[in-house]
Formats: sequence, structure tokens, C-alpha cells
Amino acid sequence: MGDTANEIKLLSGNSHPMLARLVADRLGIEPAKTLSLNYSNRETSVTIGESVRDEDVFILQSTAPGDINDGLMELLIMIHACRTASARRITAVVPNFPYARQDKKDKSRAPISAKLIANMLETAGCNHVITMDLHASQIQGFFSVPVDNLYAEPSVLRFIRENPNLRRDETVIVSPDAGGAKRATSIADGLEMAFALIHKERPRPNVVGRMVLVGDVQGKVAILVDDMADTCGTLAKAAATLKEHGAREVIAIVTHGILSGGAVDTINKSCLSQVVVTNTVPLGDKQERCPKIKVIDVSSTIAESIRRTHNGESVSYLFRNVPV
Repeated sequence: MGDTANEIKLLSGNSHPMLARLVADRLGIEPAKTLSLNYSNRETSVTIGESVRDEDVFILQSTAPGDINDGLMELLIMIHACRTASARRITAVVPNFPYARQDKKDKSRAPISAKLIANMLETAGCNHVITMDLHASQIQGFFSVPVDNLYAEPSVLRFIRENPNLRRDETVIVSPDAGGAKRATSIADGLEMAFALIHKERPRPNVVGRMVLVGDVQGKVAILVDDMADTCGTLAKAAATLKEHGAREVIAIVTHGILSGGAVDTINKSCLSQVVVTNTVPLGDKQERCPKIKVIDVSSTIAESIRRTHNGESVSYLFRNVPV
């Protein structure tokens, strides 16, 4: 990485220390010493154990399921601590952007919480944001500071290409809803595979109604592609719909494996043969509880985006390529 890597100050919150370790190893640096603890009344206290004056600071904090608000508050306090300690530039590296699903006013009196998060990050003192597979890419417009939205797509393409069971003429890429059609068609085009779409009707949030398949999956391996898997109700229902239409096998590939609530049980009971997620979100013991879960490591993409940002190089190379 050269001498410049020594000038990168990488701080990590408590939400995903394993990813921070992988990124630090890739950069060839040690994460900066920080101490974060909660007082008995649940207030968060952060101490940064080394000087960040005039340094290029990167704070890596993802969203751990069940702990999103604590993780967000810890990130804001760490940004503010670095700002008051005279850091030259502060970049928030948030692989899974919190509240990204609340990105528009879809009913009366609904909050646009993703915009609120953007305002909070900027007010705390954030100069730049690096994230991955935003739920809606227009969230970048909520910020007045630069936002680099990395894509897991190159890593997903490599995973599919390296899997000998997924032959081009026998595999179809499926979007589980109309909103994800652009993501799925991009992957299908990159692999020169067929594409299908499931139209779903939602009577209310987190509840899926009727599902209608558009496209042919008869006798093929269907790969469901989405940006996040939360309760996994959509994926399980989509997999059942694909099986009813004659799919030989159904695999799900999602960027953010949030897997909250009874998601693990839902996957185990479903007809999905594999659920492939990236390591943007900590999985805890979910892999032991569910042998169907496989993980793609995206730490190299995140580390390379940090290195390129620090050196003033173009990050757009990473939109189509996986770092070697």
C-alpha cells in the first residue's frame, strides 16, 4: 500500500469489529485505539486513545441487528470527538446505511428518516461518506458532502462465475420485486443470463400478499437477487413461487443479511437451498444456526475505497471490479 497507509487513521465502532479487522489487515495498518462504553443509564461514552490532529480519519461502523440506534449514536459521538480533536478530514464508512428504507414520504405524516440521518452525520462533523448498496441511490442527494456508494455486484458476479453448478444456459436471475429489477437486470446482463421478475403486493409493511411471476424458470436454477434480507418473508415466499413454477433450485444472494426476528427459522423452513450474504452486517451465531447461509467477503472493496479516497484516486474503478 506504500507509506501513505501509515497516515490513514482507521477507527472502529463496536457494531462490526470483525469487518474492521479485515479492512485494517487489508490496508496493512492497526486500527486506532478507542474505548467505547455505556454508562449504567445507557449513555454512550467514547474515548479516542491517540492523536488524530490533522489526520485523515475513517470511522467504520455498520448496523448490528437489534442495536442500530446505539451504533448510530456511537458513530455520531466518534465523528464529533474527531472533529473537536482537529482531524483534517472525517469519513464515515457505513457499509449498511441505517434507516435507508425510510427514504421517501410514501404516506401522509410519514418521516423521511434517511434524510434525518444524513443531517445528523453532517452536523456531527462528517466530511465524506462511504457506504455500500444503498437501498435507494437517491439517498446520496440527502447529503451536501460527497457520498461514495460502492456496489457488491462485482463480488456477486465473481461468486456466480466461480460456482460450477451455475451454468449460463441453466440459470435465471430473478428480482423479488419491481424495485430491485434494475439491480437484477444489471447482474443478468453482466453474466449473459436470463431474467425474471416477481411482482408482489404488500397489504402493509413487512407483510407480503400475492406474488406473480413474470418470466420462465422451468427446470432452471433461480437466483433471487436483492439488496437486503430482513425478516426473509419476501425471499421465502418468492422461493415458494419459483418452485411452483418449476424451478429446479432456488438460491438467494443479498448484500445486507440483516436477518432479524425469526429470519433464521424462516430460511431453514423455506425451499431456498442457499442464502448468500456479504459481511457488511455482523451475523453473530446465525451461520451456525443456519447451514444454508454463505458469506461473500467485501472487506477488500471497502479497504480499497479507503485507500483510494486517502490517496485522491478514482473510486469508480470499484463499481465494476473486485480488487485483487
